[in-house]
Amino acid sequence: MNVSTWNVAGEDMCPHRLVLEHVTSRWGVLVLLALEERSYRFSELRRHIGRVSEKMLAQTLQTLERDGLVHRDAKPVIPPRVDYSLTALGREAAAQVRALSAWTDRRMGDVQKAREAYDQKARQAYDEARS
Repeated sequence: MNVSTWNVAGEDMCPHRLVLEHVTSRWGVLVLLALEERSYRFSELRRHIGRVSEKMLAQTLQTLERDGLVHRDAKPVIPPRVDYSLTALGREAAAQVRALSAWTDRRMGDVQKAREAYDQKARQAYDEARS
């Protein structure tokens, strides 16, 4: 599937694009990477990820569960215990996210150099415009 076949107008968003947004969202990526390591209870996962609100984590988990990537195992005990883990589909998605994460780690130096060159060029253009 190529990008030109995706509806980018908004309301009638293509389902492929929605799943891509869910998997690559800020919290979606972190949830997938964390659950790739092992299953977590909600509070453990929140602490592991850090700086995510309860609302955003719950929403992300629910979205990924609906997409078939996350399994929610609610045990009928008191107090309630809910564990989250990846499904087979989720493990596959997590592997793809992990590959992108590894690429980012490998190429961060090049990205930083590009940013510095861009910023320097922008400063020069600004200075020239002011003179």
